[in-house]
Amino acid sequence: MSERRVIMLGNEAIARGAYEAGVKVSAAYPGTPSTEVSENLVQYKDSLYCEWSPNEKVATEVAIGASIAGVRAMACMKHVGLNVASDPLYTVSYMGVNGGLMLVVADDPGLYSSQNEQDTRMVARAAQVPVLEPSDSAEAKEFTKLAFKISEKYDRPVILRTTTRLAHSQGLVTLEDRVEPEDKPYVKNIQKNVMMPGNAKLRHVEIEKRNKELAEAANTLEINRIEMNGTKIGVITSGIPYQYVKEALPEASVLKLGMVNPLPRKLIEEFASRVEKLYIVEELDPVIEEQVKSWGIQAVGKEIFTVQGEYSANMLRKAVRKEEIQADQPAQIPGRPPILCPGCPHRSVFYVLNKLKLHAAGDIGCYTLGAVAPLSVVDTTICMGASISSLHGMEKAKGKDYIKNWVAVIGDSTFLHTGVNSLMNMMYNQATGTVIIMDNSTTGMTGHQDHAATGKTLQGAPTWAINIPELCRAIGVKNVVEVNALDIETLEKTVKEEVAKDEVSVIITKTPCVLLDKRKKPLYRALPDKCRKCGMCMKPGCPAMTRREDGTIAIDDTMCTGCGLCESLCKFQAIELVKEGDR
Repeated sequence: MSERRVIMLGNEAIARGAYEAGVKVSAAYPGTPSTEVSENLVQYKDSLYCEWSPNEKVATEVAIGASIAGVRAMACMKHVGLNVASDPLYTVSYMGVNGGLMLVVADDPGLYSSQNEQDTRMVARAAQVPVLEPSDSAEAKEFTKLAFKISEKYDRPVILRTTTRLAHSQGLVTLEDRVEPEDKPYVKNIQKNVMMPGNAKLRHVEIEKRNKELAEAANTLEINRIEMNGTKIGVITSGIPYQYVKEALPEASVLKLGMVNPLPRKLIEEFASRVEKLYIVEELDPVIEEQVKSWGIQAVGKEIFTVQGEYSANMLRKAVRKEEIQADQPAQIPGRPPILCPGCPHRSVFYVLNKLKLHAAGDIGCYTLGAVAPLSVVDTTICMGASISSLHGMEKAKGKDYIKNWVAVIGDSTFLHTGVNSLMNMMYNQATGTVIIMDNSTTGMTGHQDHAATGKTLQGAPTWAINIPELCRAIGVKNVVEVNALDIETLEKTVKEEVAKDEVSVIITKTPCVLLDKRKKPLYRALPDKCRKCGMCMKPGCPAMTRREDGTIAIDDTMCTGCGLCESLCKFQAIELVKEGDR
């Protein structure tokens, strides 16, 4: 066996672990902080198949199908993606597996890129699915391999839970050769694989039995280990918080849990009996704490630790030792709220909506930034696809006239994820309303991944590209209009016409993400002698536009992408095209 050590991100290590474990099928929908697992896995495409699926439910079902066929398979997603995948997850928990089945789920303590901080361990407990949680990149690889062994041994799907900190931090990883287990033969088994009530009742009994076996085995698993130092302080922890505990409390004894569901009760009781004071350190919900305390074990947990955000070594020192941490004063710099990129085609859409004083039901994507000043158009953001559904609910609550002051805005990838179902619902239930599909030809927010309408697969192969306008017409939408997002006049005229209609209409602003456009850009220049200081060109909030000390406008050449939006807004010819691009 050949071995070598390299530095890897946590997500990169998970991909490597899947490769070494002999995974043959992987499906995912991009979602920060999980996206890079699939992007790293594709380098092994000669050994396995990996895809971007339209959403996490589909990805999970693809992986389940591969498992039923007898190979090791996985699906990757972020924590809110698990909500979308929960339907097949709860049922495959009853079914069990054939080939090993693992779900990589990345939580986001601290809300770096998410709309909530939900804890995957809570979902896993409800679904009765075992959970492994690594603490560094090396464990990320090894736990991935172990997950497939546990899955096949105990006939259970397994969740590998990560967090943003683990996914995007680096550590040393030992690379090993790929081991391909033989495909398991498919044997028709209606009682196991067809979850109708009569069969499901019997399977529920079976998984309870399997879970008890797994809970007993957890007491002797090597990934659940006691690190004894002294008897004064003991800490039960897992995942990234283990690193903080070791740094902040080096004298403490530690029970490090690699499997966080089911918990090793005997091991926990043994550890608790060996220390004078027991702490439970876990980010987000008191999942471990509540179970341990329910067994009558005295412990300190969320009484002194927060249920919100990420932990740190300093936080533990302050909470446990009551130390006053004298942190260096951070540099006094202005806040930098996130903004749309210079030249972003979404900016012109939001400018028009703002000008027309329309409200927008928003969705998940870069365009959520349409909620902040100076655009301030997006009024709601709930979850993937909810813009269209919530617009429909508003119309049914308040009527057709009310909805003429609203539109739904959704990206192309999000539309194909779950928005298309919501549009079908509008048509089926005789709705009124205007949906703007902001088609920038990519999954922009997570780093420009392909999707079903881009014409390219995750593995780089050309493929059929879904025609979004034709898809909308096939659903039954009569009013489908495509517009260049940067053509302000046509866009404004189109929006006015479509929101006035008493039926469903779809406007598709078809303009690629500026970061995808590698052509030579036009160059614009502001002319101070012609500038009237009216500020019209500043209204869209482009970061390339600034004011000079005298109030006239300047354009930062290093940021300008040559979209021409500012020129189209200036009525005094104070912005001119200096050099043509390739557009």
